[in-house]
Amino acid sequence: MAKTAGIIVIGNEILSGKTRDENALFLVRELRDLGVDVRKISVIPDELPLISHEVREFSRAYDYVFTTGGVGPTHDDLTMDGIAAAFDQKVKRQPELEQTLRRYYSADVIEANLRMADVPEGARLVGGYGAWFPVVAVENVFIFPGVPEILQRKFERIKEMFREAPFHLREVYLRADEGQIAAILHQLLAEYPDLMLGSYPYFDNPIYSIKLTLESKDAAYLDRAHQALLDQLAAIHLFPLL
Repeated sequence: MAKTAGIIVIGNEILSGKTRDENALFLVRELRDLGVDVRKISVIPDELPLISHEVREFSRAYDYVFTTGGVGPTHDDLTMDGIAAAFDQKVKRQPELEQTLRRYYSADVIEANLRMADVPEGARLVGGYGAWFPVVAVENVFIFPGVPEILQRKFERIKEMFREAPFHLREVYLRADEGQIAAILHQLLAEYPDLMLGSYPYFDNPIYSIKLTLESKDAAYLDRAHQALLDQLAAIHLFPLL
């Protein structure tokens, strides 16, 4: 059974369209490559009760939770407070984070900068060494900033801790209508209920009009399902194009 994950994107700027979210897409792709099954993505505003509620529910539902955004020194950076409230904890200044910030800002450090060292009690620091700012984790929640470049560098440092058995993938490209293959796909899932099967139509591709994806963590199971699909398609004179 694959480990599961949920992603919470926090920020009014995402919901207002001022900023395009890149972080959820990055995390989904990375986690899939690591063998983790992302089950839900939620995009919410910078509102303390909503952050707290969403984190609490995600933490109960999934093995891992990743939050992005709302981490910083300004008035709308409420993620740490929301996560603390989700676990009935207080926010306190973390000495190691404070020292990292003081080294980074040097003589220019001000109290607003040091606010980024305020984290939920009992938080763990993951993946930090040298002068690098670590990832803050509380229970099964991993807290990332909203700046894509920083999030990606931070995730790269800790991603191996999430590695599971990989998903195996087969793709089938067809020139057909989805209605022609609907019954075949239903039959395939009846025979292989643990198969992850996707059907994606394309309307402007000159070569194929459907892409089918078959996924499983069991390579042998996937091979059997893939062959069964090919046999059923051949029976109605449909053959993969690529």
